[in-house]
Amino acid sequence: MSVPPAAIPPVARVPDHREGHRSGRGQWLRAGVLGSDDAIVSTASLMIGVATASASPGAILTAGVAGLVAGSMSMAVGEYVSVSSQRDAEQADIAREMRELAAQPEVELAELTLIYVKRGLDPDLAARVAEQLSAHDRLGVHMRDELGIDQTTLARPMQAAWISAASFAVFAAIPIIGLLVAPAALGVVAIAALSLVSLAVLGAIGGHLGGAPLGRASLRVIVGGALAMVMTALVGWLFGVAAS
Repeated sequence: MSVPPAAIPPVARVPDHREGHRSGRGQWLRAGVLGSDDAIVSTASLMIGVATASASPGAILTAGVAGLVAGSMSMAVGEYVSVSSQRDAEQADIAREMRELAAQPEVELAELTLIYVKRGLDPDLAARVAEQLSAHDRLGVHMRDELGIDQTTLARPMQAAWISAASFAVFAAIPIIGLLVAPAALGVVAIAALSLVSLAVLGAIGGHLGGAPLGRASLRVIVGGALAMVMTALVGWLFGVAAS
């Protein structure tokens, strides 16, 4: 026997609608953008600094490759340690909440009710909502509404580590390629130009993925990258003059 459409509750007739929220990209987007931008800026700046110290093309290339390897490992270790600390804190909060739920379920239910009251529900409705959500997934609702932890966005140390290392290694090759393809006399110019163009593109991509204005996202990485290259070039020039 078929059920007439009018008898179906309104919620059941809502079409399948999936929204692509950008906030869910936070973990891997942060690691990828940080690794790629840092790779270009640090490697290009290092190579330009060595070049302005009157080093040979071989020494400049060696500095770039060494910067690529060291930077990749540094990014991987740094991201792993940082995100692991975040994950440890999340797990400690979850374990504590589990103990409190087991020892004092009534107190935790009252605490959850108060949270909903502070969000605008009247006490009776807040109590019913807390009871129904707790019956469905007691730990999950306390993680989300009391601790602010979403199971789908828990910190992932290994993911952050390998994304950072891989993105650094790939994009650190850009200034190295600039040195290899350009004439020796234009090595520094090629490194700087190719690096700044790449930073602009990456800034625009990051802005698009994060929902930010593309021009502003590109400008901030270009300015930061250019400043780093100029400062490192000045250091290389000063050491080159002092050594001569």
